[in-house]
Amino acid sequence: MAKFLVQKSEPLHGEVSISGSKNAVLPILAATLLTDEKCTILDVPALRDVDVMCDLLRSLGADVDKKLEENTVDVTASGEINSEAPFDLVKMMRASILVLGALLLRTGRAVIHLPGGCAIGERPVELHLKGLKALGATIDQAQLAKGIVDATAGKLKGNTIYLDFPSVGATEVIIMAASLAEGTTILENAAQEPEIVDLASFLNKMGARIKGAGTDTIKIEGVEKLHGVSHNVIPDRIEAGTFMVSAAITHGRILIKNMLPDHLKAVIAKLRECGVEIEATDEGVIVDGSKHKIISTDIKTLPYPGFPTDMQSPFMALLTVADGPSAVIETVFENRFMHVAEFNRMGANIKTEGKCAIIPGGKKLKGAQVVATDLRAGAAVVLTGLVAEGTTEVSQIYHIDRGYEHFVDKLKALGANIMRIEE
Repeated sequence: MAKFLVQKSEPLHGEVSISGSKNAVLPILAATLLTDEKCTILDVPALRDVDVMCDLLRSLGADVDKKLEENTVDVTASGEINSEAPFDLVKMMRASILVLGALLLRTGRAVIHLPGGCAIGERPVELHLKGLKALGATIDQAQLAKGIVDATAGKLKGNTIYLDFPSVGATEVIIMAASLAEGTTILENAAQEPEIVDLASFLNKMGARIKGAGTDTIKIEGVEKLHGVSHNVIPDRIEAGTFMVSAAITHGRILIKNMLPDHLKAVIAKLRECGVEIEATDEGVIVDGSKHKIISTDIKTLPYPGFPTDMQSPFMALLTVADGPSAVIETVFENRFMHVAEFNRMGANIKTEGKCAIIPGGKKLKGAQVVATDLRAGAAVVLTGLVAEGTTEVSQIYHIDRGYEHFVDKLKALGANIMRIEE
């Protein structure tokens, strides 16, 4: 098993370029099944989750040509498409469920085991299934009780659908399915994340008629056919936010290229509250944590455009060294405080009660053996290791490989004292 060795580092300086968005490219790759023509996806990050999605598409019958050196993936799903997704791939990644609507449209049936991924809390697929049933699909309840989604459908028909929670995955599955359904679908209380907008942009290039993506109400007018296109994936806002925190926690100064500040308004606002200077320039975004001490603040995770749950653990790393106590309230995933135990191994002395974590701040952290309990928590303990005395050994880094392209190389280029050890 591979691990990271992280040692206390000097303030990070230099520039870093943000990769394509993991959370945008996965649904876009799933959506390539909606056409039998070739789709070319550009700015695809070299990530473990992308590898799994490409393998899943191949297993379903698509021809996938992944060009790592060009960060490009070509997908042509022109042959016969299988209706059942292999369990050995689905169990590795929650985003596997995103092929659900496309399989229904292509084969009339979709069989998918409830997927795996980070153990950060319950992420049920009831809203995905609610939307598909509203469009005319039938769900086998006996199979569902066994943890298998077995859906069948003839011609899907548009409907008005209200989501009880603005689920990103459910929004993506429903707009994919509705794009080729008969008639008009109105999706209310939809997720508003930038990744939803990117998926809708991709589908509209293919010939779909989707309006309102990025708002809480999305209108989809079904079309007869979608065609192949070329599409550039948006930059990864969570990777950008992680590197912003890396500048702040080390009191460094970093120029972040290929970043869209509008996608990180809540994070930028909170960093400024902490005393970090942030300036948008023609070259990119300059994040300067060298001029002021880090001031404590409180954060509460919310669906977009609120503070992203994916940035909660990296930001908590910053609050461990802030001047004064802070509170973090997690409203999206109930198990997303597993990293607290890892921070406490390093001396953070964080207390949790229910959805709230109290961070005393100002602690002198010490290196320890810690675990990447999930993708974002893994990045967070690496950031903490950059300011802890001694060596921090991070295990289970396969989680980090799922979502950060060339993470060690990018950090080292900024001056971080980090290395990857293969065992």
